[in-house]
Amino acid sequence: MPNHFSAAKQRLINSPKRLPLFSRLEVFLLTIGMVVAFFISQLLGVYIAGKLLLPAIKSANVADVFFYGSSNGTVVSVSIMIGGVLLVALIVMLIRLKGGNWQRYLALNPFSVAVGVGMLGILLIFMIGSQALTYWLDKSPLVFVDPLYQSVSSVWLLVFAMVIVAPLYEELVFRGILWSAITEQFVASPSQELRGAIIASIVTSVIFAVIHLQYGVYEISTIVVLALIFCYARIKSGSLLLPMLLHIVNNGAAMGQYLAQTA
Repeated sequence: MPNHFSAAKQRLINSPKRLPLFSRLEVFLLTIGMVVAFFISQLLGVYIAGKLLLPAIKSANVADVFFYGSSNGTVVSVSIMIGGVLLVALIVMLIRLKGGNWQRYLALNPFSVAVGVGMLGILLIFMIGSQALTYWLDKSPLVFVDPLYQSVSSVWLLVFAMVIVAPLYEELVFRGILWSAITEQFVASPSQELRGAIIASIVTSVIFAVIHLQYGVYEISTIVVLALIFCYARIKSGSLLLPMLLHIVNNGAAMGQYLAQTA
C-alpha cells in the first residue's frame, strides 16, 4: 500500500497545474446542488416513467404516481436511466459553462492495465471481507430489491439499470465533477494537491454513502469504505473509467448473488 500511495503522490506532483475551474464558493454550492439534483433527477425519473408505464395511474395525482411507481421494478429501472441522462447532461453543461473540457475535467481517459488489475484485487478483498461480515451479522442489504424484482417486466432491465447505468452516473457525480472540483482547490503546491485529493475522497465518500437512504447504518458504513476504494482508484489511475469499472463489478457481484439466492 505505501508504494501505491507514493506512486499516486508522484502522479499528482507530475500532473500539469491549472487554475481551478470553480471557485471555493461555487464548489460549496456545486456540492449542495449536485446532491439536490441527484434526488430531483430520481423523482423526475419515477414521475415520468410512472406516467408512461402505469396506465392505471395516468390520471392520478403526483403523490400516487410516486407511491406506486417507486415500488414498481419496471418504473424504477426506467427512472434510473432517465435520471442518469438528466444528471450527465447537467454535469456536462456546468463544466462547459465554466469554459472547461468535460472529458478532461472528468478524467475520462485510459488507465494502466496493471493498475486496473491491482485495484480489482483490492476490491475483491473488500467484497470477500464485507460478505463474511454481512453473513456473520445476519444482514440482508439488498432486501429493498425484493419488490422491484417481483414487479419488473424483465429482470435484465433491472440488472442493466442497477449494475450498469447507476454506477456510471454515480461515478460521474461523486468521483467525477465533485471530486475534481474539491481537489483542484488545493493547487498551490504538490503536497497541497495530494491533501486536496484526500479531502475530496473523504467528503465525496461520506456524501455518497449517506444518500443511499434505502440502507441502514451498517450498510452505509461499508459503502463509505467502498467509496474510498473508488477514490483511491481515481487517484492511482488518474482516470474515472477505473472507478466506473470497479463500481460495475461490485454491483454486478451483489446483484448476481441476489439473483442466485432468489432462483
